[in-house]
Amino acid sequence: MTVHPKILIVDDDRYVTELLEIYLKREGFEVRSASDGVTALSLAADIKPDLVILDIMLPGVSGWEVCRKLRTSSDVPVIMLTAKGEKLDKLKGFELGTDDYVTKPFDADELVERVKAFLRRARPDAFGGGDEVRHADLYMNRRSRSVEVKGREITLSPKEFDLLWYMASNPNRVFNRDELLEKVWGYEYFGGVRTVDTHIKQLRQKIEEDPDAPRYIHTVWGVGYKFNPRP
Repeated sequence: MTVHPKILIVDDDRYVTELLEIYLKREGFEVRSASDGVTALSLAADIKPDLVILDIMLPGVSGWEVCRKLRTSSDVPVIMLTAKGEKLDKLKGFELGTDDYVTKPFDADELVERVKAFLRRARPDAFGGGDEVRHADLYMNRRSRSVEVKGREITLSPKEFDLLWYMASNPNRVFNRDELLEKVWGYEYFGGVRTVDTHIKQLRQKIEEDPDAPRYIHTVWGVGYKFNPRP
């Protein structure tokens, strides 16, 4: 089973925390949160997050101090959140080892893209950058372009493999047809989005025990599809 990247959110604003949790979990991240610096440091030591989103203004131990203490034992990427936009604050953050600086109010989608950009560099395996993907009884090897389900080799066409690889590398994420068409077939492809439906149907016939009750590739009605393997 692929291990999802762990994100630690540290902010005493419950609205911000809940908003980011929704957006990050939608992208398949494992998310934990803390509302103060002491709890944040304890959680960081316990779960060893892959990235920290850290507010400066915290009760008790400040975000500056949390960042400083994190840097004594870890090189985990830190994105600082703050209501302040002053240049000196940004400089102080970078001096302490902050990797990025986001001023409130912010666009949640943009922040998630920044998170993904950092993790692509730090953990390429989490975004399909590795050569293997495992989910339940499904195994894929990108180098050999091989697929197995319960140890049985499955023969896929090149585009079927590319489509399954892209979705399996981004588990629990909902994709619309246009996005899958763009990511798998490319901008130069002028076919209709029904091409995606056809390939999904073919994949289900090949990898699912019961294509009418799929275990791996699920339809999200009115939107598209997601790869979310059931136990």
